[in-house]
Amino acid sequence: MKVFLVDDEIVVREGIRESFPWDDSPYTLVGEAPDGEMAIPMIRDTNPDIVITDIKMPFMDGIELCRLLRSQLPWIGIIVLSGYDEFEYARQCIQLGVREYLLKPINAEDLRQALDKVSGLLKEERRTREHAESLRARTESDTRFLREKLLGSLFSEDAMEEDAVSALEQLRTMGYSVHAPYYVVIDAAFSSVDKGQPVSEDLALSSSGSIFATKSRTGSRILVLGDTVADAEERVYATATSLAQELERAGCETIRIGIGDIVEKPGDIFKSFKAARHIRHILVEKEDAKALIFGTREMGDAPSDKKSSAVISEAKLYMSKNFTDSNLMLQDVAKAVNMSNSRFSTVFSQQNGQTFTEYLISLRLNKAKELLRTTDKRSSQIAFDVGYNDAHYFSYIFKKNVGMTPSEYRAQNS
Repeated sequence: MKVFLVDDEIVVREGIRESFPWDDSPYTLVGEAPDGEMAIPMIRDTNPDIVITDIKMPFMDGIELCRLLRSQLPWIGIIVLSGYDEFEYARQCIQLGVREYLLKPINAEDLRQALDKVSGLLKEERRTREHAESLRARTESDTRFLREKLLGSLFSEDAMEEDAVSALEQLRTMGYSVHAPYYVVIDAAFSSVDKGQPVSEDLALSSSGSIFATKSRTGSRILVLGDTVADAEERVYATATSLAQELERAGCETIRIGIGDIVEKPGDIFKSFKAARHIRHILVEKEDAKALIFGTREMGDAPSDKKSSAVISEAKLYMSKNFTDSNLMLQDVAKAVNMSNSRFSTVFSQQNGQTFTEYLISLRLNKAKELLRTTDKRSSQIAFDVGYNDAHYFSYIFKKNVGMTPSEYRAQNS
């Protein structure tokens, strides 16, 4: 046990330092100070288990020091030294959680008894605290295990509708509100499973109760809740996109993610999972190992690559007509083709091999290169003509993508 001493009388400090058999005891004197104000930073540095302090001291007395220790370092045991005429101070110290109170003058035996008493109390408190933390950790582990089992039962071949309803009710009694008007399942498989599974759990924890993740042998399964069909669709695409990005960041190389049907009944959650799993298996058959790919189904329909291709063709036509508008944004194009923002972003990337932003930049820069080759317009005017209000930003984007400035490109291609 480390001990720190605070007393403004040097004679008292020397007496305690020299007369107590520190070397032959389980206590070490790690520092001393003449008042509370000087003591506080030294106590933080030395991190003692027990502080012995006088009551009456200049600058910061023992009462104020006890108050600060109680609020900032409550695990420290405090022994107070005082004279016979300081009963009121003693009463205040007891209210501040002081463990032992010694009257001056003190001898080595009195101090040893006080230290032993406070040391015993601290050890008992630590044992109690460790036991409580162990119980809490065990309880959390049991709760997490049961939650995993209940969530896993929703994806079981043997589950019946009443089993799903029962599982959701049990989760509710455990404090997990899993009831919603609509459900949709994500089935994700990825390499480095142990490394990737915490990503799914982190996404679930940060979702404020709108998604729940459970482990699978090859990755993770995620149950997404929605208040409306549109809400469920928006959320599931956003979740799948975030999952893919975070898995890549975590170093998972092969990522295949399937999105199932949006369903209303708890008993149909398994149907959504089967659809998601089926789509993920299709990705395996295609051997698309680089797969930030999402299979998607309309309600009850088979996946339709043709439909997605038609929608993206329509989106690209819309962009070709409007890319010179500096205010053009993803949500404008998504709205034009009647898709949610998240779903459009995902399907566009999947079908086109470029993100929306990358494709928009390519449209603008191709037009800019044409104008640089065929006109005498200033670079700043060309920037404005292709959708950039800031000529400096246009030059930056142009050089980053083309490898030279607009003026260098013009000189080389005029």
